[in-house]
Amino acid sequence: MSIEVKNVTKIYGEQKALDNISFKVEPGHIVGFLGPNGAGKSTMMKIITCFIPQTFGEVSVCGFDVIENPIEVKRNVGYLPEHNPLYLDMYVKEYLDFVGGVYKVENRRARVKEMIDMVGLEIEQNKKIGALSKGYRQRVGLAQAMIHDPKVLILDEPTTGLDPNQLEEIRGLIKTIGKEKTIMLSTHIMQEVEAICDKTIIINHGVIVADDKTQDLQQQQKNQIILTVEFDKTVEVNVLKNISGVIQVKKAQDNTWLFEIDKDAARNNIFQFAVARDLVVLTMQKETQSLEAVFKKLTN
Repeated sequence: MSIEVKNVTKIYGEQKALDNISFKVEPGHIVGFLGPNGAGKSTMMKIITCFIPQTFGEVSVCGFDVIENPIEVKRNVGYLPEHNPLYLDMYVKEYLDFVGGVYKVENRRARVKEMIDMVGLEIEQNKKIGALSKGYRQRVGLAQAMIHDPKVLILDEPTTGLDPNQLEEIRGLIKTIGKEKTIMLSTHIMQEVEAICDKTIIINHGVIVADDKTQDLQQQQKNQIILTVEFDKTVEVNVLKNISGVIQVKKAQDNTWLFEIDKDAARNNIFQFAVARDLVVLTMQKETQSLEAVFKKLTN
């Protein structure tokens, strides 16, 4: 297992930032770690990367415990914090060579060139970091996180402040890297998670409220599905709510309704209702909830 978190609690003074949370991240997966501001995302990432210790519980990376074997954990982890801490007066190549030296990377010159090529810094490699755009600085941050060839990448808000073009470039880069490494990334951009993450973990007030494949989380949140149903005539909403298995009904337009129904409820309940009322079901379609809708539902 690339990352394993068991019953972790983190307390700052009287504030409980993480409350007995557990999850696993398998090798070769890109996992979105979502939550409102102050939910505990950065705290969890700092624990995984050995920046701070947990109060209770166990955390391991590639089989190494973060408390007992922090050096081995750091050898296997690359970390890009939310506020990318770069030396702005250093040149790109100089900085990456410096970071490679800290990690005692063999064949450092070749590795620096490999990283520059991988993240697309060829044109900017001889510039000072302070002269780079935000997008290129993020590329430098990704390069330093990977310079020692870690098995796991922890990325905290890697696309914050980027324009749409830069965001698309970094997103594509992360997806490419994810083919070879395990990636855990925190973000507030739901489309980003939908586009690149195999799995989504949502945390709220220090508690895990969702942990599932991204697609499954959208399609069957809490054993419920969404149906769009169009009738040929007008129907009163109060009557629709009485159909067996229907949890909630919302009007979409004219005679079209959004039904939130129990996953196990037979769809023919709606057809039987229509027959009994001399209605024709013109369309019935299963809808996929946006990740943003799921997020709001779980964190409000």
